[in-house]
Order: sequence, then C-alpha cells, then structure tokens
Amino acid sequence: MSKRKLEDLIEIMAKLRGNPGCPWDKAQTHESLKPYVIEEAHEVVDAIDRKSSKDLIEELGDLLLQIVFHCRIAQERGDFDIGDVIEGICEKMIRRHPHIFGHVTVDGTQQVLRNWEEIKREEKDMKSEAESMMSLPKSLPALMKAFKVQEKAARVGFDWDDVKGALDKVYEELDELQEVYNAGNSDKIREEMGDLLFACVNVARFLDVEPELALNDAVKKFITRFNFVEEAAAKSDKELKDMSLQEMEKLWQQSKNQEKKL
Repeated sequence: MSKRKLEDLIEIMAKLRGNPGCPWDKAQTHESLKPYVIEEAHEVVDAIDRKSSKDLIEELGDLLLQIVFHCRIAQERGDFDIGDVIEGICEKMIRRHPHIFGHVTVDGTQQVLRNWEEIKREEKDMKSEAESMMSLPKSLPALMKAFKVQEKAARVGFDWDDVKGALDKVYEELDELQEVYNAGNSDKIREEMGDLLFACVNVARFLDVEPELALNDAVKKFITRFNFVEEAAAKSDKELKDMSLQEMEKLWQQSKNQEKKL
C-alpha cells in the first residue's frame, strides 16, 4: 500500500468540514483552534526531547493537521488556501537565501542571519530595530522575547563587550531588587524582578544558551528531585507536610547524589 500524501489529508479535512461532516470540526474557527496550535507545537518539542522518531512522526502530523485545518477554514471564507501558504513560504525561503538562489556571498552562519534580518526588515518596511522589536509576536513567551530583543539590539552594537558586563548587570539588578524589598516598596518589586530576569537572559545569550530551554530543563530537574523526596518520605511512612525543612533538605541532597551516580 502506497503512503498517503498531503492531498489525502486535505481531502479528509474537506469531508470533516463538509456535509454532513463532523459537528465539532465544522464548529471550529481560527480563534478556537489557537490553543491546539500551541499545544501541538509543544508536543513536537517534547517528542524531540524524548528522541523518539515514532512520537515525532505522530506529533508533526498533529501539527500539520492544524495547518491544514486553518487553511480549510480560510478557503471556505474565500481568504486563501493551502496552495497560497505553500507559495508564500517557498517565495520567502528563496528571497531570504540569496546566497543559495542569488549571487550573494557569505562567510558563515552569522552573516546568513544578518542577511535574513535585513531582508525581513525590507519586506516589512521596518525603518529601525525598535520597529523590528515591536513586531515580535505578542504571544511569544517572555524569555524568548527578551532573548530576541537583545539579539536585535546587539546587531547595532548596543551590547556589552563580553559576558562579564552582562554578569555585572545581574548583580546590579539583584542589589536593586534587594533594596526595594528591604524598603517594603511592593510597587517596584515586580519591576525590579523583571529587570533581573531580563539581565539573566542576557547572560544566557552571551553563553549561547537558550533561556527558555534552560529554564524548562531546570523545572524538569526540580520535579524529578521533588518526586524522589516525596517517594522517599512515603517509604518512611511520612508526609512532607509533617516533615521539617531540614529533613526534606536531607532527602533533596540524596536525590542530587543519586543523579551524580547515573
């Protein structure tokens, strides 16, 4: 049996949205599907992290379904169809790779990225880096948005000379947070906390670390260690709420020591 093609999925979606069709699929709109697009994108990332080709095939399929779904809704409205989407992305990739499809010469990945951003600014008629910053998606996670804003500022020279300057800024922002906390200035605490997080993202950028991924890894690590503490307490017929912080810290250190042995 031959493998199904994109056209098959398009036809399936047309039937789901047609008559009699599926009541749920027919009721969906661009707006109602927004959470599913985000969810499926995250599940693709999880499959990559699990290094499971089988799961990645499934999750990429779910994400592709969302694209076909939105294209079908737009087609029914007379806005565009999947052909327009494919045409648009093909044209964009050709335009933004003049070193492949044109006569531009590049000397490495950094120049490729600079050319990409310059072409993007021309396409969107952006006159400044500030406009480019303001064009970032409003729904973009804050850590990712901070990283991209800092990258754009760095491209025009608004940057520290090295990571030491970025680290010094972290210490400075930490001191300012401590000051407003000690002063009981609750209105300023959120602002200073934001400045501290922004400074930490800058350090990550200098160290070539994606802050969103780094924080996600830290969360996973915390959950793993907390699970160890909870299970260890249960083996001793104890509940965490009845244990002292010192007792829980001892179990926490045991969890860390166990990680080192793996």
